[in-house]
Amino acid sequence: MSGAISDHFCRENRDFIRSLAILGSFFFVAAAIGYVATMSWDAPIPRDGTTLVVGRDFLNYWMYGRVAGMPDPGQFYDLHTYNGELAKFLGPGYPGQNLPNPPSFMLLAWPFARLPYLPALLCWSLLGVSIFAWVATRRIRDRDLLIALAFSPAAVLSLMSGQSTFLTAATLIVIFRWLDRKPIVAGLLIGFLTLKPQVGLLLPVMLIASGRWRMLLVAGMATLSIVAATAVLFGPQVWIDYVLEAMPTQSLVLADPAMLSAPFMPTIFMTARLAGASYGIAMAIQAIFAAFAIGVVFWAFRRPKAADPHLLSALFFACSIFTPPYFASYDVLALTYGALVLLADEKLDRTGRRIAQLVYWLPLIQIGFGTLHLPGPGLIAPAFALYAVTRLRGAQTAPLLAPQPT
Repeated sequence: MSGAISDHFCRENRDFIRSLAILGSFFFVAAAIGYVATMSWDAPIPRDGTTLVVGRDFLNYWMYGRVAGMPDPGQFYDLHTYNGELAKFLGPGYPGQNLPNPPSFMLLAWPFARLPYLPALLCWSLLGVSIFAWVATRRIRDRDLLIALAFSPAAVLSLMSGQSTFLTAATLIVIFRWLDRKPIVAGLLIGFLTLKPQVGLLLPVMLIASGRWRMLLVAGMATLSIVAATAVLFGPQVWIDYVLEAMPTQSLVLADPAMLSAPFMPTIFMTARLAGASYGIAMAIQAIFAAFAIGVVFWAFRRPKAADPHLLSALFFACSIFTPPYFASYDVLALTYGALVLLADEKLDRTGRRIAQLVYWLPLIQIGFGTLHLPGPGLIAPAFALYAVTRLRGAQTAPLLAPQPT
């Protein structure tokens, strides 16, 4: 009888994975057709249907590299100065932009700015996709799962946006893969993630909870080295400008009364704002969930090493989403990968598969709900985290409930 139940579970899991692969493929084709069909080819750089240049966010990355070679690059954290520089390149009337990343991102972006925009975008995209594919295929070998991951909404939106998500997601995955095998390299990679700090806010909590003090030291030294190198190359003023100009600008994005970023932020903060909460109340609710995420990660990584490492990493990825108030939909890619790995290992029951399905489609759900100014999608990552906690607790108590040999 147990064999029949196991076979039924495997069949359900297989059908679920195949459905994700098929629906993900349809989504990719529909998104690609819609994107190309609405593009404008009149400008020197093609524009998409929202009048943004192809590659969208990569424009800012490319500009990081360009301003890195100019005197006083920190001045471009000022909105007026930066958009004036964009106007020289794109002409007047381009939608307002800002530089959100810390100055250390200039170190990564500088080589790409040596190329014209479109070749640079192509190289950037190929680099990110190749690294992520290499990392993902080390763990996921199933064809349907690979198709589902490649055509997931998070991956497609990352590619369309020219985002750094493929690099940061691959880095997160490798960090957890090398926690014990290559702790020094993992620590250096944590330092690299400070180029996009919101995705790795909980990494120090994880390291402290698990007693990985050497890795924490390496990560701290790597971070300080990156900050110091940036200050030497571009001047210490660039960090002052980042704190005084860029960080308040990010707060303005969150405080926007029109909530224009709502379709792209599956956070607790945005969920509360869409539910009608004021900025202050939404931030207080966000702080409560962030404290919960910190507590969960600390609890989970103090567990014995016998705990399922893939469940632990997926729990971490979920908590990372609802810790900061500013977190974009395409950065759900790491959790998408984590959920698919658990599917590959047949570690999810029917409830888990349904929550994984919500995670998979979260970027699209957020676009729909956010556009209509409806709350809700921000609760999907906490729901996954709660599910992972119950699974970890179940695994912890299971040996106590098992029948004893006679």
